[in-house]
Amino acid sequence: MGLVGYFTAEIGLWSELHTYSGGLGVLAGDHVKSAADAELDLVGITLLYREGYGRQHIDNDGNQSESYGAIDPIEHLVDTGLELALPLDGTTLYSRVWKVDVIGETGHCVPVYFLDTHHDNNSEEHRRLGARLYGGDDNVRIRQEYLLGVGGVRLINLLGKEIDGLHLNEGHCTFALLEMLNRGWTREELKKRTLFTTHTPVPAGHDRFDWDSVKVVLGDLLPEDSAELVRIAGDLENGERCSMSHLAVALAGPVNAVSNLNAWVASSMFAEHHIHPITNGVHHTTWTSPIMKKLFDEKLPGWRSDPTQLGYAGKISDEDLMLARKKNREVFRELVKASSGVELEEGRLTVGFARRFATYKRANLVFSDLERLRSFGSSKIQFVFSGKAHPRDEGGKQLIRDIYGSASELIDEIPVVFLENYDMATGLAMTSGVDIWLNNPIRPLEASGTSGMKAAMNGVPNCSILDGWWPEGCQHGINGWGLGAAEDDRDDARDANYVYETLENEVLPAWQEGGTTWANIMRSSIATSARFTGARMIAEYKRFYDEFTQ
Repeated sequence: MGLVGYFTAEIGLWSELHTYSGGLGVLAGDHVKSAADAELDLVGITLLYREGYGRQHIDNDGNQSESYGAIDPIEHLVDTGLELALPLDGTTLYSRVWKVDVIGETGHCVPVYFLDTHHDNNSEEHRRLGARLYGGDDNVRIRQEYLLGVGGVRLINLLGKEIDGLHLNEGHCTFALLEMLNRGWTREELKKRTLFTTHTPVPAGHDRFDWDSVKVVLGDLLPEDSAELVRIAGDLENGERCSMSHLAVALAGPVNAVSNLNAWVASSMFAEHHIHPITNGVHHTTWTSPIMKKLFDEKLPGWRSDPTQLGYAGKISDEDLMLARKKNREVFRELVKASSGVELEEGRLTVGFARRFATYKRANLVFSDLERLRSFGSSKIQFVFSGKAHPRDEGGKQLIRDIYGSASELIDEIPVVFLENYDMATGLAMTSGVDIWLNNPIRPLEASGTSGMKAAMNGVPNCSILDGWWPEGCQHGINGWGLGAAEDDRDDARDANYVYETLENEVLPAWQEGGTTWANIMRSSIATSARFTGARMIAEYKRFYDEFTQ
């Protein structure tokens, strides 16, 4: 394969560089890390947000607020000294260029470039384009996506690199296709050389901009038949606005979704286009705790370079596995105490729930019937939650308030802790430190759910609605538990009942039996994770990349 340009609006490489909001960005980070491990010729393009996604603050009543501390790129990235200049709004938009080299297991390097509008020659309006991830109105977002797509392609040219293919991580990157047409690729070449990945399973989740606003920014780069392209690609608005995802589907070649179920859902959104399923995977050495890494180094040698070795977790003895998990649980309890002041009990089953607080994920579902929860959970269960609601998502913020309200009612019987300011570090601590991983979205709205893969890799069984990746991984009662019968309609009472029945009648008895019974479930969970690594994911993407040069 030749050089592939990987474009993404957000990327999570490490916790402190908070240019990511959730699964999409962290997946992008895992993608480039896995590409480096696989020695692929890939270059990453993204934007630098000087204020990131915002730090979460929660008061005693569960009210979320946000603050935006400045990111100093010199602490994280290398200044290339390069500058990019783009025509915009009758003047010039300038961008500095920062870089980080992502080094794989064999030493192979994948560079990731960050475009930064914090430039002395920019107007204040243009400088603010690089302020916040997903901040501002449509006028801001269009210009950010113009810089990402058009500016990203021009940066690759400035670097003296010639790309053989494009990989667009969601519709935010679509304008890169128009710049490649501008640079001489035909539409046939564009289809042959571009892979588009869609994550969002609902129409409302895709960027849509007024055509006049897009024309103001793009000028002659916008094809005259753009609205027709969007309409033919299956846009529900019939092309009345510029749907970035539908424009990408119309111009790109293959399109993939991020799980088998997600591909089925996406196929109903994009007319007759075939959607290939490539289920997400997580970068194994990033998302395995230090304690579990040591265990795997000793018992599954070679797993770092070949994570399929995790499939042989049966080689790990009960004693060794239980000891490692005991240490992870101790570390996590110490973190919870330091962060919240709450001292979790060693003998209780710790249920973890951490992800972006979108309403469809139903973070408060387990508290639907407090009396029923008390009836089997008092003195036996404890909960740890974490997650950010989007600053403008009042529904997501209400979920946090609901959890705080339930916590106050259960305080004497079932501890409930909420860890503030969810980030990659908190995610690793939780997915390796709790005892089961709870997930109860409205099926089929979970695109993939990579946090569950991270939990499985650390020996933490999933207890989840059969959504996202879990229908592909679940062996009920063996490596975790599936909630429900894969129903696609919303019924909160029914699904809450599934949660309660499974916790009371299956999870708790297995936990209380402990010993080999629980160790077998943990071993099976680890073995399952071997099929959901970034290494497997990138091998599947490579088949598409190879076609770019055929």
